Amino acid sequence: MTGTFRFGVVATPQGDGDSWCATARRVAGLGYSTLLMPDGFALLSPFPSLAVAATAAPDLRVATFVLASPLRTPMAAAWDAHSMTVLTGGRFELGIGTGIPAAKQSAERLGMPYGSAAERLAQVGATIDRVRELDGDGPRTPVLVAAGGPRSRALAAAKADIVTLAAGPLANIDEMAAMADDLRARAGDRAGAVELAMNIFVVGDEVPPWTTQFMGVDADELIAAEALTMLRGTPQQMADELQRRREKIGTSYISVNVQFVEQFAPVVELLAGS
Repeated sequence: MTGTFRFGVVATPQGDGDSWCATARRVAGLGYSTLLMPDGFALLSPFPSLAVAATAAPDLRVATFVLASPLRTPMAAAWDAHSMTVLTGGRFELGIGTGIPAAKQSAERLGMPYGSAAERLAQVGATIDRVRELDGDGPRTPVLVAAGGPRSRALAAAKADIVTLAAGPLANIDEMAAMADDLRARAGDRAGAVELAMNIFVVGDEVPPWTTQFMGVDADELIAAEALTMLRGTPQQMADELQRRREKIGTSYISVNVQFVEQFAPVVELLAGS
């Protein structure tokens, strides 16, 4: 369950289509493999946004990171995902999870039931099943599942191609390794085919205000906890740390926020494809 390093950038359209296309080309030009976009009613819709990005940068993969399952019926989400796979020539990845707490308000605005945690997780599974049906014998849509608790890890182990382990902002390498070991045990014979992903919220020593607000912790707390949500040091030190994490946890698909796209690019150059 240790794969080749590849890297992504998490971003949302800011301004018009031209600026979004420029972002896609910039991400691709710096050596990143994937442009990933969050989901939520406060943002533009991810599917048309990612379709535009994929057209602007023909070598770039695009992904939802991650769809909130309560915001669409399983078939509606699968229909859009399958369409993206076909139209991008297999460059689309469907990231899906049960949604952050703010997804409840988005669901209400869309007239969708939010459901219990178990119901939202069941929607994730049903969406994956519908995608597999629509893909049929054609190009297969890779599915990334955001998995936190034991039930979501069990679903991800059974159905996902890529798994990002959703832990708290202060989770350290031992905690994450334990989650990865549990995932591998649940995956059984599939374990070697599952790619592990990790999103890094902070590159360097300074935590942006939006990150502090989102995670509820500051730089001192992240450093004291040796939290995996932060990556510090020179490019070589960061590369060494990511290799240590891959050896211990198995994470090889690494994403950063677009705010750090230039700062992190030297690390991409050192590790991509290795």
